[in-house]
Amino acid sequence: MRSLPLPLALTARLTPVVVLACAGWALTSGPDTDTKDTAAKDTRQTRSEKTSGPSETAVSKTYAAAPAPCTSVATKTVTSLVPGAKTAGKEIPSTDTELRRTCSWNALKGYDYRWLDISFEITESDDAAQTSYKERLKEKSGGGAVPGLGDEGYSVVNLTTEDKQQTREGTVIARVANALVVVTYNGSDFESKKAPGTDVINKGAIKAAKEAVATLRKNV
Repeated sequence: MRSLPLPLALTARLTPVVVLACAGWALTSGPDTDTKDTAAKDTRQTRSEKTSGPSETAVSKTYAAAPAPCTSVATKTVTSLVPGAKTAGKEIPSTDTELRRTCSWNALKGYDYRWLDISFEITESDDAAQTSYKERLKEKSGGGAVPGLGDEGYSVVNLTTEDKQQTREGTVIARVANALVVVTYNGSDFESKKAPGTDVINKGAIKAAKEAVATLRKNV
């Protein structure tokens, strides 16, 4: 029998080895490797979703509901600011008492008239309260900041005249976290047709606002 040339013989011997090697490679790099690659891809995707996906954390609210406004200031404060008024006050009807509550006191003692309103407004977040606060300031321009009143406070006093009768009204707005405290205080003298002084109205409104803010903070 004639011997095969060396290259052919070597090729014949190596062929089974190559076939087996290819079969082994197919076994090791087949479905199992694909599974590992898929698992790795899923893991990377899950990590990506955790790091880049939208946050589902709910915004926490310091205040969930408005406190009772008619007991937000001391009885002696009502007596001082609104002489002759019923100290219990009158709560104004609201479409949603959790979000907004207002109490009103008014009285005419002799010829001197006074009116006091205190409102609590609850928003969805601190940012929403800040936005509302800034909008109120634009509506009531001309006033100034009240240091130490809530997270931020503001007061303004305006004088109006109708049929020669003066009325001076002060408005104080305070933001405390996601809540707003709004105080309106005004007065007129029907005998002199004059209004109380700016200082009287401004200090009265700020006093009521400070007590209302203190009441709000007790209701966390």
